[in-house]
Amino acid sequence: MNAPLVAAPPIAAIATPAGRGGIGIVRVSGCDIGSLIEGIAGRTLEPRVASRVDFLDAAGSMIDSGIAIYFARPNSYTGEDVVEWHGHGGHAVMRLLLARCIELGARLAEPGEFTKRAFLNGKLDLAQAEAVADVIEAATATAVRAAARSLSGEFSCDVHALRDALIDLRAYTEATLDFPEEDLDLLREGDVRERLATIRQRLDRMLARARAGAVLREGLTVVLVGAPNVGKSSLLNRLVGEDAAIVTAIPGTTRDTVERDVEIAGIPLTIVDTAGLRETTDTVELLGIERTRNAISRADLALIIVDARDDDRAGTAVVDEVPAKLPRIVVHNKCDLAGIAPRVERGAAAVDAPGSTTTTDIWLCALTGDGVDALVETVQRVAGVHNIGEDAFFARARQLEALRDAALHLELAQMHADAAAPPIELFAEELRAAQHALSSITGEFSSEDLLGEIFSRFCIGK
Repeated sequence: MNAPLVAAPPIAAIATPAGRGGIGIVRVSGCDIGSLIEGIAGRTLEPRVASRVDFLDAAGSMIDSGIAIYFARPNSYTGEDVVEWHGHGGHAVMRLLLARCIELGARLAEPGEFTKRAFLNGKLDLAQAEAVADVIEAATATAVRAAARSLSGEFSCDVHALRDALIDLRAYTEATLDFPEEDLDLLREGDVRERLATIRQRLDRMLARARAGAVLREGLTVVLVGAPNVGKSSLLNRLVGEDAAIVTAIPGTTRDTVERDVEIAGIPLTIVDTAGLRETTDTVELLGIERTRNAISRADLALIIVDARDDDRAGTAVVDEVPAKLPRIVVHNKCDLAGIAPRVERGAAAVDAPGSTTTTDIWLCALTGDGVDALVETVQRVAGVHNIGEDAFFARARQLEALRDAALHLELAQMHADAAAPPIELFAEELRAAQHALSSITGEFSSEDLLGEIFSRFCIGK
């Protein structure tokens, strides 16, 4: 647990969004806010009871009338004394109530400072604290559920369980280093290789869940590329469920990129329709093609659209425009006109992980929607959430990096363990580094700079 704050000055903030609403909330947290409560409510408040009070200014005149709820430390969100003033949600009245709190000794809270105090007082670990902001910012229902799993501590529990397994293995390993006279055959008698393999498997599963959560958190940018008049705009309209792009039989109708945000199968997607790629001397069309290339450079996935009536060579020039490391799906559109039933043909290796460049071919009709469900399922596979989206952790970039760092150290530990003459000291050091990486996720090892960076991104009042 983290050490509690000592004599932390009270902080106050409006905890509801700016603007007018039925209810507005001003939140205050501090080590001793009894005088502030009496200054506004005119009396003491019973803990954890919603009390009907008039909110008073310095002269005893009523600012507003509403509900006050007092949470005595340590049984509060921050671990300090907390009071929430629930009044009418007008901008002016909220500002007056906040000013009164500051007049009575509180200062304006910084972004995320309430949650930062909850972390410093041991009410939340760092992964849970970050999940607070993630729940607020989640763009889809699936993302909300993933963030809630992290907020509830499920992610942290898995991290702690894995860390504890590493600690047990380290204890056995370092006992061998500390007591060489015992002459333990570390790798044989301790089943070290088997134990390490089990830990690595558990970490791989956790990484898969975290990667899926990262997709749910960040979303994917999907770029539609192809020659003119292959149906890119029709597919955009089908995926977003509206006429977002103009569709005509005239090649080159789309001259600029068209972006739309949409949720598909629980994944937030930004779909980018682009100008058709072809040789041209038209100045406006050339500008559109340059923007197409820019869109490809920032995409997470490319849908390469070709006309199903053309032979396999038709999309070769377009494929050459897509970077080799960018995952792609080749969409053979207008399959109805080609007399081909909708189907999916996957490459020799399944597209089951982000970063895979295995090509999947899909035949569909964007105009009627036949085969589009198969496209959606394949996008899920590329995103890595086709099986575990409902079981994902809402992971941030730093958490993913920590998991990857731990995996790398365990891989090096495995190499040392498999050596003919295992270097036990190096093996033990890699286990220590892996444990340190995992502990950084929950904040057991964290710098003030890291904490400042994390909580600065929160909204004020949370």
